[in-house]
Amino acid sequence: MAIHAQNISVERKSLAGKRSPLKNKEVFAWVIRRLIRGWSPEQISGRMKLVFPNRLGMRITPETIYSFVYSDNFKHRKFWEYFPRGHKKRRAKGGRKVISTSIINRISIHDRPEIINQNIEFGHFEGDSVVGLNHKSGVHTEVERLTRMYFAIKVDLINSQEALDAQIKMFSVLPTNTVKSVTLDNGPENHLHYRLNHVGIKTYFADPYSSWQRGSNEYHNGLLRRYFPKKTDFRKVTQKDIDECVWEINNRPRKCLGYFTPFEVFLSKLNNRGVAIQSGM
Repeated sequence: MAIHAQNISVERKSLAGKRSPLKNKEVFAWVIRRLIRGWSPEQISGRMKLVFPNRLGMRITPETIYSFVYSDNFKHRKFWEYFPRGHKKRRAKGGRKVISTSIINRISIHDRPEIINQNIEFGHFEGDSVVGLNHKSGVHTEVERLTRMYFAIKVDLINSQEALDAQIKMFSVLPTNTVKSVTLDNGPENHLHYRLNHVGIKTYFADPYSSWQRGSNEYHNGLLRRYFPKKTDFRKVTQKDIDECVWEINNRPRKCLGYFTPFEVFLSKLNNRGVAIQSGM
């Protein structure tokens, strides 16, 4: 807490009499306080709209925050260390290679039905890979958007067949028609996505370098990274180890679920019992 207070104090002093780098001083202070609490730029931007619904001056986009954090003038402040994954550089400059044009039958997230975008229907997932040491082994993950239920299966290689096998293994234990769609990134491990279409699961793809379009999955992968940091050798990690961590993640109360756990809400949806969920976002 003392370090956080010192950060704010130094920033205020350095900006005295100067133009604020983030729209105005009030926006700047609001953003900084939440950055050092570990909020992502997407969470900061979205929450600001809820807290200040009638104040257009209190608006900022996630991209503006990212640009500020990684700018030459402020990168020495290392605000990126507070991000869930702590990337020193933007992924577009040195992250995983993404391919969009060569993915067969690729449907853009912009063509995804509005009912999915509104996050009001059960059965829509977001998927991704958590990559291990040397981009060899890793974990394929899926999140059900409405309930925040998290699934993770170890893969021996980061490739399309392993990812597909992991998805089939995850989804096959669920009741028929539970999984309606999956939204993925453009990594090469998702090139066999169309095989999910054959079993009635629609697939959509986020824009390259737009992780916020799959925010639920990105957030949960960040939680998993707290157990298995970057450069973890997943060849030395068992599925049981992963299951224990996922169990903890799925059994934490969430404000966005009215303080029910993802497991409780997911189970209620499967049983059609309908837990009342408060917004809280």
